[in-house]
Amino acid sequence: MPKKQLKITLVRSINGTLPKHKATVKGLGLRRMHHTVVLENTACIRGMVKKIDYLLSVEEV
Repeated sequence: MPKKQLKITLVRSINGTLPKHKATVKGLGLRRMHHTVVLENTACIRGMVKKIDYLLSVEEV
């Protein structure tokens, strides 16, 4: 059975956010608003998403 994946989109600007949150966005591979990446659904990725969930839109693929 293939691993589940998450489709993660940056929907809010990172201007004015904490430096740790900006680093988390960069760590997920998001570069600009409305940029989307597809990543594997692992515990590490879910933790990063939970940390900055107010900036993201997440769908399971």
